Amino acid sequence: MKIFLIAGARPNFMKIAPIARAFEQNSEIEYKIIHTGQHYDQNMSDVFFEELGIRNPDYNLGAGGGTHSEQTAKIMVEFEAICEKDSPDLVMVVGDVNSTLACSIVAKKMHIKVAHVEAGLRSFDLNMPEEINRMVTDAISDLFFVTEEQGMANLRKEGKPDSMIHFVGHVMIDNLYYQLSKLEKMAKDNLESGKYKSTHPQYGVVTLHRPSNVDHRETLEAIFDCLARISRTLPLIFPIHPRTRKNMDAFGIQPPPAITLTRPLSYMEFLNLWKDAKLALTDSGGLQEETTALGIPCLTLRENTERPITVTQGTNELVGTSGKKILDAFERIMAGQWKTGRKPEFWDGHAAERITEIILG
Repeated sequence: MKIFLIAGARPNFMKIAPIARAFEQNSEIEYKIIHTGQHYDQNMSDVFFEELGIRNPDYNLGAGGGTHSEQTAKIMVEFEAICEKDSPDLVMVVGDVNSTLACSIVAKKMHIKVAHVEAGLRSFDLNMPEEINRMVTDAISDLFFVTEEQGMANLRKEGKPDSMIHFVGHVMIDNLYYQLSKLEKMAKDNLESGKYKSTHPQYGVVTLHRPSNVDHRETLEAIFDCLARISRTLPLIFPIHPRTRKNMDAFGIQPPPAITLTRPLSYMEFLNLWKDAKLALTDSGGLQEETTALGIPCLTLRENTERPITVTQGTNELVGTSGKKILDAFERIMAGQWKTGRKPEFWDGHAAERITEIILG
């Protein structure tokens, strides 16, 4: 069986890596890694792929930036060409980026089966481009690999038969455990995040990148006001996204010294940082899940989440962007009154193996 594994940005590679490693163990599968080039990331060097335990991409489509339409169109044109050349039996997409949508549409129109990993997740917020990507991809996929039970319920409500839906757990958590095992064997003295930890016995970690949070002056100022107040009690470290940095500069936002801004960190650098944090404040979907897996308190600066299990079972809480909810939740964490949470079913590091078994039937 010939399979294309699609990734468009650095987080996508975290998701396909466990699948690629599982495929390597099976002689019945021939696979190729397709990097659409949706995001250019200077941290994606040869060392990056070596850390993930996978080979460099077999194809890089070089799609680059542009509007959603421009980017999606570039990916579709380039991806169609390699599908015509290599004729895969299955195209496997992950997550909810433009590459997920673009490659799914191309494959389906070329009568190639589509498998969606992280299928069925819904925020029910059509202002999020990712929600549209998720819905359209699931509308045309042939196999659905689901991370949590709510995803199964969503797909059934949308008319998908049980025979197509497979509850397998989460490949992102597979990769988390894989990277943790590698981190344990590393010399951490040279890590930038290790130097910060050596002088900060307690700290919180911040990530912020969603347009709804960072593109509007009033919202971003309100968030930074909360962060500044939190930093009076707990120092914060903030690996800052280029979009967020650009808007901070445009809006004249100057955080206090207790908030340390850094460049974007590599996966291992960032993992070394947040795994020992007192809490995470984020608008990232992935960090909601990873903190749940390791039992780290997480405050999600959003009004909704497509990953509800992190709230119902995990250590995550939705706090929006209003000061009172954020600060009340922070005070509960510092007082030791936070929920302990539990690890969701099948978040055990073996999701990729289950996916491989199902594909081979």
